[in-house]
Amino acid sequence: MKNERLRDVKRLALVCLGAAVMAMNIKSFVRVGGLYPGGFNGLTLLLQSIFSRFAGVELPFTLINLLLNSVPIVISFLFIGKKFTLFSCAAIVLTSVLTDTLPGYPLTNDPLLISVFGGIINALGISLCLFAEATSGGTDFIAIFMAERYNRDVWNFIFAGNVVILMTAGLLFGWDKALYSIIFQFASTQVLGTVYKRYQKRTLFIITDQPEAVYKEIMENTHHGATLFRGTGLYEQKERAMVYSVVSADEIKRVLSRVRAADSHAFINCLKTDSLAGRFYRKPND
Repeated sequence: MKNERLRDVKRLALVCLGAAVMAMNIKSFVRVGGLYPGGFNGLTLLLQSIFSRFAGVELPFTLINLLLNSVPIVISFLFIGKKFTLFSCAAIVLTSVLTDTLPGYPLTNDPLLISVFGGIINALGISLCLFAEATSGGTDFIAIFMAERYNRDVWNFIFAGNVVILMTAGLLFGWDKALYSIIFQFASTQVLGTVYKRYQKRTLFIITDQPEAVYKEIMENTHHGATLFRGTGLYEQKERAMVYSVVSADEIKRVLSRVRAADSHAFINCLKTDSLAGRFYRKPND
């Protein structure tokens, strides 16, 4: 129980830090550059601009963002995980409130620098929430729900939604802002894919003389299964075993270390896996 509470405190600290980073990024980079990032944050900023420009109404970021996230929050609570959803709600609410209350500190007015470094900081903020086993909300809820429940990648649909946001922003407020927003999203996506790897997969082909010991290490450290193939090593003309397994990318360093401990002479080929059909163990969200 004590360990569980300590873990929750660490998760909450990461969520708070991630929310503060994202709010600071919106005030000091995104709004200064007039950008429209993807997801619900970008849609919220776009709706704020539309109401301000064409209706003369200044809507708070918190109101719009919470309304947009209401349905994904319910879906997450019912199908992904209750504690996961609660920590995610904390991130959404805190990001929204801080965006409305924190003062902005513009570091530069160069739109290219704003796009690149704003995208990098945005990815870092999102990553902090993901490392806390939470999400920054919006389309992340939808993507995780589809990935875990149906093993489907919906990022293409989310990308299409972001394109609609950018097209609307370009038509209403100028294409330069929309084009710089694309750079922002690209930088953010690249950094996020490098930093957070839970939903990426790696395929392992392990040639070994200790297949049972190798499989034991894979199973105990990742809960993933494996398949054993037997063949002949053509160089030495000896019977060899090959263990085939697929693990999450964030587990790969630990797996390789334990496989080496089981068989220091193992030959390991690790490949990036773009798609996978069938059962694949993924640690459930709480």
